[in-house]
Amino acid sequence: MQKLSPRHVLAEESLRLGVESGWYSTKVSGTFVSGPHPTEAACLSRIDEINPPPAKKR
Repeated sequence: MQKLSPRHVLAEESLRLGVESGWYSTKVSGTFVSGPHPTEAACLSRIDEINPPPAKKR
C-alpha cells in the first residue's frame, strides 16, 4: 500500500507543471495520482477510495 497525501497546486505552479490548479493526491515521491479536486476534503475522500484505511482488528 502506498502512502498518499493531499497537495494544493496554485495557479502559478500549475502553469509551470502544465496541470490545472486544484488539489491533487500525490505519492511520497511527488507524483500525482489523482486530481484536480475542487477541495481538500474531496481529495482526501479520493485518497480513502484508493487506499482504504486498514480494518480494525477485534
